[in-house]
Amino acid sequence: MTADPQPRFVLHNHAARHHHYDFRLERDGVLKSWAVPKGLPEKTGERRLAIAVEDHPLEYIIFQGTIPEGQYGAGEVSIADEGWYEPLIWNEERIEIVLHGTIFSGKYVLLRFKKAGEKEWIILKGKAGGG
Repeated sequence: MTADPQPRFVLHNHAARHHHYDFRLERDGVLKSWAVPKGLPEKTGERRLAIAVEDHPLEYIIFQGTIPEGQYGAGEVSIADEGWYEPLIWNEERIEIVLHGTIFSGKYVLLRFKKAGEKEWIILKGKAGGG
């Protein structure tokens, strides 16, 4: 079995009714997606809420533009960052990846936040050097 090319990621800046960012990771032929109200953390140990949303088609990885009024997610969408990632751990409770983006790079960890709800996760920036 040959390895797939490096999986891609995109961080969309989504100026919808409630401004947020959409963090999308290419996996299993779709974009696994989270709405991140305050964007990705920039400092080691910084934590942010990430809310799982429905998977999106791979074509969304390059999407920029206006989602018309009356449609789900109406508003302006632009690419805040993009690149590829290395998956380290991926299971139902924990996702560890190393991002290789233009702005965001390094280790990031998504952890299930069950106390907050079924779709809630916490995303944090890991220590430099992958630790």
